[in-house]
Amino acid sequence: MTYQGLLHKYGHLLDLPTHTRPVSLLEGNTPLIPAESLSRQLGGGFELFIKYEGLNPTGSFKDRGMTAAVSEALGRGAKTVICASTGNTAASAAAYAARAGLKSIVLIPQGKVAAGKLAGAVAYGAQVIQIDGSFDDALTMVVQISDKHPICLVNSINPYRIEGQKTSAFEICENLGAAPDWLCLPVGNAGNITAYWAGFKQYDGIKATGLPRVLGVQAAGAAPLVLGHPVEQPETVATAIRIGKPARGEQALEAAEESNGRIIAASDDQILDMQRLLAKLEGVWVEPASAAGLAGLAIEIAAGRLNPQGKRIVAICTGHGMKDPDIITRDMAKPQIVAPNLAALEAVILDG
Repeated sequence: MTYQGLLHKYGHLLDLPTHTRPVSLLEGNTPLIPAESLSRQLGGGFELFIKYEGLNPTGSFKDRGMTAAVSEALGRGAKTVICASTGNTAASAAAYAARAGLKSIVLIPQGKVAAGKLAGAVAYGAQVIQIDGSFDDALTMVVQISDKHPICLVNSINPYRIEGQKTSAFEICENLGAAPDWLCLPVGNAGNITAYWAGFKQYDGIKATGLPRVLGVQAAGAAPLVLGHPVEQPETVATAIRIGKPARGEQALEAAEESNGRIIAASDDQILDMQRLLAKLEGVWVEPASAAGLAGLAIEIAAGRLNPQGKRIVAICTGHGMKDPDIITRDMAKPQIVAPNLAALEAVILDG
């Protein structure tokens, strides 16, 4: 059967209104990639898989939720969608709005969004507005304006976003035949961890696939769920999770507690080291925030708090490396220049 997108495949499992009109870019169906080399690097003795959400149409997991949110908005006659974003939501909302023939407006914190993400929102035709404030300030503003005017808010506080995003849990269970022992993923605004836990619980109720323990990972400079209080000025190179007041923070903590898991923090250096290691060992290039889940896994294994032996572990990598290429290019050495002849090339690449 030809793949036709998430609402076509899983719509019967999602709590969406009858007026929903599917808007799809054939999102979902992303690969679950075995990561044997990285597993060995972390000590071995366990199965590790990367759920590579960077291969969604706009390069991030946001497309799963956006197909549901925009489909619902279109079905009830909305003409405009709006979101606050650190980048990925902006690109996804703009793309699905364009597909649906709707206007899109995105608010971003000034100077805090990676160029690759901002470029996507612009290319898809969004009205991009920078605010002199944080993501949390932007979210407050879009909530206020959507309460006052007939504009559809498509941030993860929109319940249909969660419905779409939980489909990744369904795919993991279908690919593995059961839930993994551990699920590791980044935590920013906390919609994704909320959605995964909801998805695993729902699918277990249908197929008896079991439930994973959940390891959520925040950046140390933006770790309100670890610290136990909001972070007024969050700072991290992992821009996708640079959020100080997660909209679904309580649900994230519930997911960790119910699963007998936890939420921890990783430093920027640990996140960037894992980003480079994943690319070097497995050929999977992700944006910095996407490496946070794996960085957290490495931290917990090294500290002896997580024994991976004999376990099956899935790490969610939420966005493609092209979302934030400057992280790599700004520190790289300039490529070596050689004369245009074989002898010069041999002198550079052959031993002796």
